[in-house]
Amino acid sequence: MLALQQIKDRITAAVPGARVEIIPNASPANQPSLLLDAGHARQIARFLRDDPELCFDYASNVTGVDWPEKTIKEKVIVKKIIDGVEKEVEELAERKTSAFLEAVYHLYSMALRHGPLVIRLRTGNRADRVTLPSLTPVWRSCEFQEREIFDLYGIQFEGHPDLRRILMWDNFEGHPMRKDYVPVENQEAIP
Repeated sequence: MLALQQIKDRITAAVPGARVEIIPNASPANQPSLLLDAGHARQIARFLRDDPELCFDYASNVTGVDWPEKTIKEKVIVKKIIDGVEKEVEELAERKTSAFLEAVYHLYSMALRHGPLVIRLRTGNRADRVTLPSLTPVWRSCEFQEREIFDLYGIQFEGHPDLRRILMWDNFEGHPMRKDYVPVENQEAIP
């Protein structure tokens, strides 16, 4: 399999205007991924599937992730005047990250026997901008998994052939895998 940077370069050459970012992974697995812009995601997916050198013909796993807003503390160097002398001092600075939902796809090439390639799609936020393009038209194996993400996280997959609840009942309120989900006390039980 090509290196992740090479795959990114091939995508940006083949899909004009596409934004692709390598997302590092600091966990022990150290498996970086590609963050795709939602506007070009389906076109990029077709390229990943159809390019003879890549041939990612199988999506084995699709999952949702909820990233609420958080505050990150970082060390920064600032210039301060101490005893009349300007010095560089290390301080802690706080910054907030915006909240979003994410769909994560694990791709393999059965034909070329390589993978996984992990790609990510992010929503604009967790409230009213939760639409992503469905990749089911590219990889049929995404169908039930995108439905599960819709049901449990609330991501609306545009272009999905059958987007409806798969685990919770139709009049269930909310999305139980979101980190801020609180069960409704008098919610009707499974009919």
